Amino acid sequence: MNGLSDIWSKIKGSSGFLFIIILTFIYFSFYAVKGERGFMRYVYLTGEVQKARDVARRYAEEKAGWEEKVRLLSAESLDLDLLEERARIVLNMVGMDEFVILDENETKK
Repeated sequence: MNGLSDIWSKIKGSSGFLFIIILTFIYFSFYAVKGERGFMRYVYLTGEVQKARDVARRYAEEKAGWEEKVRLLSAESLDLDLLEERARIVLNMVGMDEFVILDENETKK
């Protein structure tokens, strides 16, 4: 046992041991920041989650708008103006005495 403690005290006293400790610290520090599960990846994924939540919110708002239009066309609450508008859009027809003004935002939907 005395031989092992002599070897250990020589390793601890050498500058090589300190160099290995420093390299190990640098290695783990680098991967804690830039590694696959490091801080930079965490920041990136947090941003991606926020973008996904924004997209989900926009789609939920769009879905609510469509649900409202469908509700207005249901048999219980039939909105005749909306029904006429949808029929004209689907059939691509207008009356002889009417003018059509196209809205670019409306045609993209």
